[in-house]
Amino acid sequence: MSGAHQHPYHLVEPSPWPAVGSAAGFITAIGGVMFMHERAFGPYVLATGLGLVILTMFMWWRDIIREAEYQGHHSSVVQIGMRYGMMLFIASEVMFFVAFFWAFFDRAFFPVGGVWPPEGVATFNPFDLPLINTLILLLSGCTVTWSHHALVEDNRRDFKIGLVLTIVLGALFTALQALEYSHAGFGFTDGIYSSVFYMATGFHGFHVIIGTLFLTVCLFRGLAGHFTKDQHFGFEAAAWYWHFVDVVWLFLFVAVYWWGG
Repeated sequence: MSGAHQHPYHLVEPSPWPAVGSAAGFITAIGGVMFMHERAFGPYVLATGLGLVILTMFMWWRDIIREAEYQGHHSSVVQIGMRYGMMLFIASEVMFFVAFFWAFFDRAFFPVGGVWPPEGVATFNPFDLPLINTLILLLSGCTVTWSHHALVEDNRRDFKIGLVLTIVLGALFTALQALEYSHAGFGFTDGIYSSVFYMATGFHGFHVIIGTLFLTVCLFRGLAGHFTKDQHFGFEAAAWYWHFVDVVWLFLFVAVYWWGG
């Protein structure tokens, strides 16, 4: 009886992964600096760091899934705390993109030479591939919402179908983004416009890839019988993240592609 829970909170067991993750991040940073300065063994140090980061992510999230699905530690109170954590994480991501928008508008309103975009920069037609990608992401937001509502209604068939469609649309967006970059008339180092353009849209594309992987993990978990209509925060967090990616792209499309072009 002394070992029974007397509270709704989860006191986590000692874990090596925070320390391993910190060391992995440090090794990755050192390896990145060595790689960019073309130092000997730079690529190997960078690859080691990234490998440790991936290992930490896999093992740490595996432990969290076990706590949720098999050990029953994620009570309603614990889930509230996790929701607050996800909200704060998304808020930090919002500020991450605010920095890119700030840089873009600062140069757009006060351009060197009085012209924005700078002379000689052939911008993309916003109503070509960018518009198609916008429609794809908006549709993916609909499919992930459909999947979420199906899970809440305990309709696992539609939950899985909506999730598969969202993953396919996310992969299609990434493919079209790569196609767009291959037809760009400017490179990353061709000036302030190109640098800010690639940083903003490239990091968004990176977030789309992360979100697609996030949803893919949720799909495999769903196929394995995880998630119930009352307890599915892992999938809910993925859906929140995907909607965040959608909204950021709308701002990018309007500000960078349409107005900025």
